[in-house]
Formats: sequence, C-alpha cells, structure tokens
Amino acid sequence: MNELLKPQKALISVFHKDGLDELVSALDAFDVKFLSTGGTEAHIRKLGKNVEAVEDITGYPSILGGRVKTLHPAVFGGILARRGHEGDHADMAEHKLSPIDIVIVDLYPFTETVASGGKESEIIEKIDIGGISLIRAAAKNFADVWIISNRNQYARAVEILRKNNGSIDLATRKQFAMEAFAISSEYDTAIQQWFANAGERKTLRYGENPHQKGYFKGKLDEVLQQHHGKELSYNNLLDIDATLNLLNEFSEPTFIVVKHNNACGLASRASLIEAWKDALAGDPVSAFGGVIACNRTLDAATATEIDKLFCEVVMAPDYDPEALEILKQKKNRIVLSIRELKFVAWQERSILNGTLVQERNSITDTRENLEMVTKTKPTDEQIEDLLFASKISKHTKSNTIVLAKNKQLIGSGTGQTSRVDALRQSLDKAVNFGFETEGAVMASDAFFPFPDCVEIADKQGIKAVIQPGGSIKDNLSISYCDDHDMAMVFTGTRHFKH
Repeated sequence: MNELLKPQKALISVFHKDGLDELVSALDAFDVKFLSTGGTEAHIRKLGKNVEAVEDITGYPSILGGRVKTLHPAVFGGILARRGHEGDHADMAEHKLSPIDIVIVDLYPFTETVASGGKESEIIEKIDIGGISLIRAAAKNFADVWIISNRNQYARAVEILRKNNGSIDLATRKQFAMEAFAISSEYDTAIQQWFANAGERKTLRYGENPHQKGYFKGKLDEVLQQHHGKELSYNNLLDIDATLNLLNEFSEPTFIVVKHNNACGLASRASLIEAWKDALAGDPVSAFGGVIACNRTLDAATATEIDKLFCEVVMAPDYDPEALEILKQKKNRIVLSIRELKFVAWQERSILNGTLVQERNSITDTRENLEMVTKTKPTDEQIEDLLFASKISKHTKSNTIVLAKNKQLIGSGTGQTSRVDALRQSLDKAVNFGFETEGAVMASDAFFPFPDCVEIADKQGIKAVIQPGGSIKDNLSISYCDDHDMAMVFTGTRHFKH
C-alpha cells in the first residue's frame, strides 16, 4: 500500500468533457501520461497533449457500436494490480501489462435520459457498463489508484495536485473511492427502479406546469377506469390522489370537491343529490374547475346537477347509464370509475439529492380515542361533527382549521403559516358563503400553543373543539373553554400535512 502516490499514467474516458481541460493540463504539468478512448482521446489531442489509445494496448478496436471499449485485461489488470504484491507483479511482467495510477471516468446520463422521456432503446443504451466497471475497479484498489468519478470533482482534484506537487495521499484516495461507490450505488439503484417500473409508466401531458415534463409510474388502470375526457395531467392526479384519500374516510353517502389538493366542499347526507348540493354550497367559487367524487353509484338526477358546473374530473364507484351520458356531454370533462382504492403503505418524496420516506398516515380519529378534557362534554351530535371535521383536517394542508356543521364543511383555512390565520380564513369563508357559525365545531390538525384560537371561535358561536393536544400550555385553552362553557376533546394524534 503506497501512502503517497506519484502517478505516472492516467486513463481518461468521460461522457461529459466540460471542466476536463484544466485537469488534463494539471496532470500534464506533472508528466502524467494519458491513455484514452474515442471522443475523449480526440478531445485530449485537440488540447495538444500526447495520448495513447486504449486500442493500442488491448489490440482490439472499440466494437459493438461502442458497447465494448475498455473491458480487457490490459486495462483492468493495470488498474487492479496490487503494487507491492509479488504474484500480481509477476503476472504484470508475464503479460506485459503497465500499471494505471489514475482513472478519470464518468457515467452515461441514464437518469437524465429517463427524465427526458427517452424511448426504451435510448434508455437501455445509457446503461453504462465499461464506465461503472472502471469506477468500481479503481475504487476497490484505492491503495494504489486514484479514482475521479464525477466532473464535480475536477476542480478539487486540480487543487490537490498543485498543493501536493503532483502526489495524492492515501486518505484522499480513500475519500474519492467512497464517493465513487456512492455514485455507483445511486446509478445502479436508478437502473433497478427504472426496470421495476418499465412498462408501467404513463406519459402525462406535462408536469406541474406546461414547461415541465411528467409521467406516472405505476398501474393506474388497477385503480381508475376512464370513460371520457382528455388525458389525465400531473395536477389532475395529485388532486385525484388527495380526493380518494379523503373519500376513503367516509362510509355514509358523501360528496367531496377538491381544489389544489384541499377539500373546498364536503357533505355527508342520506341521499347523494343532497350530499352534492351541500358539498357545492361549502365553496361554490373554488369548486369551479375542481375534482368531484362520491362514494355511491352516481344517478342521473345528481349528474344533471353536476353538469351545471365546470369541473375537471368526476369520480364515482359506478354510474347509471343515463348519468354517464349526461356527464359525457362536456368534451374535455374527465369521467372516472373508482375500481379499487389502493394506497401505498410508504410514501416517498424527492428532496435535495435524496428521498424522504415515511409511513402513510393511516390513523383516523374515533370516539374511542377521544379524551374529554373540559368540564362541558360534547353532545353526541357534536362528537359526530367533530370527527367529521377531524377527518377533513387530516387531509388538508397545514396549518389548517376546519369548521363543520351538521356533517357539512362550512369553512377551512388551508396551508397557513399561523394557526390564527387559518382560523380567520375558515371563518371568512363560512360567512362569505352564508353560513351561521353558531353551533358549528372546530378541528385543528395540531395543538393550540395559546388560547387565542378557542377565544376567537367562541366569539363566533363555536362551542365544540377537537385537537391533538400536547402543548405545554394546553391548560390555557382548557381554562378558557371551562370559563365559557365550551367542550374540547383531545385525540392524541397530530395530523400535519405538508
């Protein structure tokens, strides 16, 4: 094992040439010889540097359209040979192999090709074989070889060479080897994930905005059947997912209207048509262009009422034939049947240079887990409304406050940075659409750090509250409720949604 490596030869074979020139010049300044392939070889020659072609040491040209260039003992023997190992030294001498001290390689842009919507044949050709093999070989033999596996490392490599007069210490080589194996792991994971979803990818009209490409990975047809309308968009699917997750909470005849992932209308009633009318009444302005869903077979009378509103998507478990024909009258309206509700057990979200993973929030608040914390206890009717409101708050962007009355959403504050602002927004909505807040209930997705929300609600005639509890100042909200004959229950479960 060489503590300090003074390189004599570097193998350079890269897809991306940007940033390479300075590194080549730095290596040349320390009399490092170059070995290269194809386009990289031509690029180095244009820089006025001498370079030996890989074909000259392997005796084979690049074959199979470039699929095989460096996969040869003359290359991998030079990389993997242990410099102080007698057996390796003898093999190198017998087969006339020369050691390779630096390997500078990057990988074909596989993930970029997938993200751009490339054809399967194009994606397959971007699965790097030689490059990934060179990276792993050089990283394995970090004791004697320096692997530079990413163009983002070039500037750092130049600095190291100049600082150490062309030498590379063992700690540096080991650090670069670790980074190389991280690149290898991420690359192979991306390929595995693509294969896992191959044939299950639906190209969408565009992503969140028209300038963004987008696609859905999964078996959408298992969940939804499309009867009519334009192709589903990225935003349609986000709203559909939010709608179905919320709809799954209700067993009574229920209608939901969702806009930008949040419910703007929801009601449970004995009949479907009444559920629709009361759901729409919750916010008839926001309902324009929204996603509508119910949990019963949709009849013609209800379809006639829905047809009066412009909406992007209508969903139901099934349709009466006449109802389906009525809804098909609008050319672009998307009409879907809910085949089977399937939700992933674990949710993933891409952030920074990785992925956040969490369990799906599968807890629904019930009577059994309610803790009565105030002197005044909620009535049975209030408990039904409290649980109704809690279900909605669970599926609404935080911070949120939900107001409900007689199993009807009458106002919600969504995605606010202040819980007080969320409450004020929900009250404004209720008043603007003609609802009396007297006798309504309030649900919060998280605890109240101060009694301000229960005080504001009380002054609007709201006398029952459901919240998780857990604040060090819970006693302040409880005391206010006790002093003003309000009922409040704790669930013990926070329902943040971001």
